[in-house]
Parts: sequence; structure tokens; C-alpha cells
Amino acid sequence: MTTVPALDTASLDRALADLRANAGSWTVTPLAQRIGLLERMLPRIDAAAPALVADAARAKGYDATAGWAAEDWVTAPWALAQTVGAYLHVLRRIAAGKEPLPARAVRDRDGRTVVDVFPATVTDRLLLNGFSAQVWTRPGTTPERVRERAAGPYRGTASRPAVGLVLGAGNVPAITPLDVLHKLYTEGQVVVAKTNPVNGYLRPHFEKVFEEFVDRGWVRFVDGGAEAGAYLTAHDHVDAIHVTGSERTHDAIVWGTDERADERRRENAPRIGKPLTSELGGVSPCIVTPGPWSAADFRYQAEHIVTGKMNNSGHNCVATQILLVPRDWDGTERLLAEIRRLLRDLPPRGDYYPGAADRLDAVTRVHPEAEVFGDGACRLLVPDITDPDDPMLTDEVFASALGVVRLPGEDASQFLPRAVEFANTRLPGTLGATLLIHPRTERAHRAAVNEAISALRYGTLGVNCWSAFGFLLGYTPWGAFPGHTRQDIGSGIGFVHNAFMLEDVEKTVLRAPFAPAPRGLLTGSPSLSPRPPYFVTNRTGCTTMRRLTTYAARRRVSALPGIFLSALRG
Repeated sequence: MTTVPALDTASLDRALADLRANAGSWTVTPLAQRIGLLERMLPRIDAAAPALVADAARAKGYDATAGWAAEDWVTAPWALAQTVGAYLHVLRRIAAGKEPLPARAVRDRDGRTVVDVFPATVTDRLLLNGFSAQVWTRPGTTPERVRERAAGPYRGTASRPAVGLVLGAGNVPAITPLDVLHKLYTEGQVVVAKTNPVNGYLRPHFEKVFEEFVDRGWVRFVDGGAEAGAYLTAHDHVDAIHVTGSERTHDAIVWGTDERADERRRENAPRIGKPLTSELGGVSPCIVTPGPWSAADFRYQAEHIVTGKMNNSGHNCVATQILLVPRDWDGTERLLAEIRRLLRDLPPRGDYYPGAADRLDAVTRVHPEAEVFGDGACRLLVPDITDPDDPMLTDEVFASALGVVRLPGEDASQFLPRAVEFANTRLPGTLGATLLIHPRTERAHRAAVNEAISALRYGTLGVNCWSAFGFLLGYTPWGAFPGHTRQDIGSGIGFVHNAFMLEDVEKTVLRAPFAPAPRGLLTGSPSLSPRPPYFVTNRTGCTTMRRLTTYAARRRVSALPGIFLSALRG
């Protein structure tokens, strides 16, 4: 028998006592000093990046020079440096006596207030040309109210000293440090962050990056599994909690796992009464709108869809799990043929996250007809799901399985309402969705497209852009569509990231070019952006992302030609 080591509560108690003693000093830290702390963090991110990426790649079963490692540059050092840069942009505006948001960025759109949050700088427009993001605020919110409440903690809304607990995720390296930044800079809390056992090897890297915050008693990183998490959530020194994980994790914290758990939920009598925010995933769709796609469009969008599935072996809370396609469009089979080719030809990699093999086996038991691709890896395609109770439609697989649902509709105006209804009512979760639509189709069916974008109930909607990109930008709030409750938690409650510190957020709408440069000129989506470096098919993704990370940390204009050269070769 294996002896489970006793939980070291003494070290957890010391960490929380340190934070409690120093919480007040963080609250009164002046804006100029907070800016300086972020500025000095950027070189540490740059210095830690190679080793961090190497450790992440090794843990997932490939070398740091492999093409797959591009995702580790994207979802670790680049995401962190990009988000630090976003906070710096906003805080420097405030320090200079400006409003956090330019007045022109907040406007009324058909009776709804929307905020243009990206691109925010000239560099954004250059490096991600053609990409944009708008935050939609809740109905009834006026532009004046949005501007008044932006960045409230730095404009007269003082925060009380408090200790926040971040329960880190085991899949994406940047989740934990980005949540720590949110707690510090948006909620004004000092932070104890428990790393997940799956990627606990990241803790030394995080401690180096947050070195000044650790030295001053404002941040503590601790290890441990569910037992440590349960101890921390109930600790008297913890004032607020943020968790990234599954619905089961949330419910275990709030309602417990004993025989009284269901009773507590029915009576709305939680074990933990502290403020708790969460990001919990779901079954994410990609909606494919029929249109005049060329052969190159089919190839490119197949790469896009497969990236949304195969990035991180599908171990993402917004991994594309269900492809909603038009049954009556002759392009559906052409698109699926391209998807099959990519799933077959991509280099091998394993599903490293615990339980992935069992979840994939469960899919094949329900779907013996599932198509299997990959040498030494299990990549599943279920090409025609018809049962409304199919587990692919009700359970997050969190692995490399993609299901296809065919819906009626000969054109966008007929197909989109059915796809929106299916996504909103049949798929659990409201974190992220992707909508693919040709620019000419959008112009021809403007009303139907606008209605679909407005009606989709997701915290992040990517139009010709995988919704996960919203996780990376820093300016874009990340969280579930509002409306979940702790008794029916769905994809969670609250938003993180959100460098402009916007209130009353409903969702973010991302947009990207339908086709890369220069072909975008022919499709009606002109831009300077080539194939994105985060695509799993990008030949120079590692080099491009390494250079982008260095630029995000150092901001040296001399680095830009090398970035563009590498990106164009991808």
C-alpha cells in the first residue's frame, strides 16, 4: 500500500499569515510603484521563457524545438508578457491624467454599448493587423456609465486589504499567473496561488517572474492537490477565491462531497460563503456558415478548426468539440475531407492530461464508427452526430475528439438561426464559441449575421477567430456569459484579465481576417497578417512566437523585421 503524506498545513498557514500581514501595504502602494513592478517583471518573463517552454514541452512529451512547442510559447511567456503590457498601457494612461479608455472607443451600436478594446496601440495594429475585439456590455448600460466605471480601483474606488486564493489549472501554463495579476491589479488583493499537480513543475518559474511580489509578501505560490485546496478554501485568512477547473471542482468547494451536498445545494446553503469566481469550460462549438468558399478557403479554415481541436491535445476549456455544419451545403464534405487530411498528417503527440485515454475510450464505445487518425496518438472524428443525448453533446471530452452535427439551411439566413439555437440550448457551457463566415456571405446576409452575433450566449465569440485567442490578449475580459448561479454554475461566474477593468461585461466579440495575406484581398478581408503562428500547421510558429515574446518583453523596434520575416515563412 502507498502511504499518502500528511498535508503540511503549517507551511500553508505561514504563507497565509505572511499575506495577511502584508495585505495593507499592497493596498496603499502608489500607482507609480505598481507600474514599476510590472515594468521590472517583463525582463524576468523574457529570462524565464526558454526554460519554462522547455519544461512544458518535456512534460507533454515532445522536444522544445518541435513544432508543437509553438503553443507553449503562446500560452506561457507570450500571453503573460502581452497581458503585463496591456495593464501597463492602461495604468500609464491613468498616471498621465487620461481616462483609461479613449472616448471614441466607447459607443452605442444599435442600442447596445460596445467598447473597442483591441487594437489598443500602434504595435497591436501592426503585429495583429486585421484582428479586433469589442466588449459588449449588458443591456441598459450607457456609454457614459462604462467610461465612468472603467478602472475604478485607480479612479477613486478604494479597495480593502484582502487575501485572494487562486486555484490554478493544470492545462495551460499562463492561467495561474494571469489570474494572480487580475487579483493583484484589478481586485486589489494579495494572493496565495495553489499550483495544480499536473503542472506543478511551473512553480519555480512563477516565483522567479513574481520575485518582487513574493519578496514583499504580496504573493505566495504553494503546491498540493485537492486536500490542500480544500484546506485553503476554508481558511479564515482567505477572503475570496478564484478557481479554474471543472463544474465538479466548483461544486465540491461550494456544496461539499459528503452526503449533505445535495441538500445544501437545494437549500442554497453553501459550505463556503466567500466571494467565488470561476472559469469552468463546457462543450464549445464552431459554427461553419455556408458561402462561396474557394479550395484555398477550405484548406485554411480546416487548419483553423483542427488548431481549435488539437492545440494542447484538446486539453483546453474552449477546445472546439462540436462542428456545426450545413447539411445541405456542398462545401461540408469538402471541409471534412481537408480536416481528415490534417488529422492524418499532423506529427504524432500524446494526450497527456490525466483521464484523457478513458474519455476517448468512452467516445469510441458510444461511436464505434468514429474515425481514428494519427500514428501513436488517438485523434477521433465523429462525422455525424444525431442523438440529442449523445455524450459528445453533453460532456466535455477535454481530449482530441471532434464531433460533427449537421443542421438544415441552404444559406446563411436559414442556417444561422438553427445553429445559434442549437449552440445556446443543446450544448452545455457558455465560455467560448467560434463562427466562420465568408466576408461576401456576411455582406449578403448582414441582418442574419448581426442577429447571430448578438444572440450567441458566450463570454467570448470569435468571428473567423478561435475564441481562445481572447484568453491571450489581456485587454479582453475572459469568462462565461453572465447568468450562471452557484447552484447551476455552468461555465462559471465572473471575468478575469480585462486590463481596462470594465464593469457590466456581457461578452467579447473577436474578429480576424477570413483569409491570410495576401489572399485576403480576394475574399474581402484585406490585412497584413499571414497564417497565424498559433496554427498547428505553421512551419515557423516556434521561431515567430519566441521572437514575439522577446518583443513583448523588450519592445525593441529593431526586432520587428525578424518577426515579420519568420511570420511570412509560416
